[in-house]
Amino acid sequence: MSVGSIDPGCIRLHLDCAGGRINKVSVVSARPVIAQQLRGRMADEAVRLVPLLFALCGKAQGRAAILALEAARGKESPVHLDPLIEQEVLREHLWHWLLDLPTLQGEAPLRDEFMSANRWIAMGQREALAELLCGRRLQAMIARFEDTAGAQDVLESAPRLLPPLVAQDSLAQWPQLDSGFCQSPHWQDRAVETGALARRQDRVNGPQWAFAARWLARLDELRDWAGDTAKLGAGGTASAVPVEPGRGRALVETARGMLMHEIVLDGDRIADYFIVAPTEWNFHLQGPLPDWLTGRDASDREAVRGFVARAVAALDPCVRWELEWL
Repeated sequence: MSVGSIDPGCIRLHLDCAGGRINKVSVVSARPVIAQQLRGRMADEAVRLVPLLFALCGKAQGRAAILALEAARGKESPVHLDPLIEQEVLREHLWHWLLDLPTLQGEAPLRDEFMSANRWIAMGQREALAELLCGRRLQAMIARFEDTAGAQDVLESAPRLLPPLVAQDSLAQWPQLDSGFCQSPHWQDRAVETGALARRQDRVNGPQWAFAARWLARLDELRDWAGDTAKLGAGGTASAVPVEPGRGRALVETARGMLMHEIVLDGDRIADYFIVAPTEWNFHLQGPLPDWLTGRDASDREAVRGFVARAVAALDPCVRWELEWL
């Protein structure tokens, strides 16, 4: 397997329009099953490869692989905040707020602020990040974001959110993972969403603007770190548990949500490997995206594409996306 030869795939959205409106939305995750490439390899070699195979969240993927392998060998890892994963989560949130969001708003990205904030996170300079988050430029951007919500967002009453989980607790819901679950994960037979909003679901009260709620949840995680108030369950939380002899599972909270790795060993080789990525939760066929899009005016395709771009950015896939009209 050549590490550089793997296409990360994409999310394909198919819009079926009739009578000037979107009447059906199909979401297809066209992503390679990377775990299949690891079967039969020596376990330690496979785990070393994992962070090289993922363009985003490489530290979270690598740490999940290590913890899952340790669990398969009998070592449990109690729930904890992993500093390296936490830093990766914060950098992803900053990327969205300082680079992506200004672009979506038709403004110049805050590149200098992004570079400085990355250094502050690496050096543990919380006060410096707090000052940036309270600064004039970011506050003005938040205000513009909230002011345009009525025209560019969708009102949502009750998002379906995955509850906080640790590896040990997950066994009651999913005794063992399989390939079908990895492609279409579910919680109590329902499609649910993971990510910063799900991690802060105790603060979700009543109807709210869907896109804004997800962006602001990421910002709140940055504020928690800056204020030294982040707790277990926040981005960067990790845990692992032996499922049975030779089988181990790890759960890691990445920037995009809960990542699951499960390794099955045959001696020192990988007999099977299962990965459930946050994107498979958040872009589920019965997930929030079809609800947001179905029934919308489709007469202006450019406007529809802009709305779809904002919707996809709110859910934050780890791969590119494509839009097709049927």
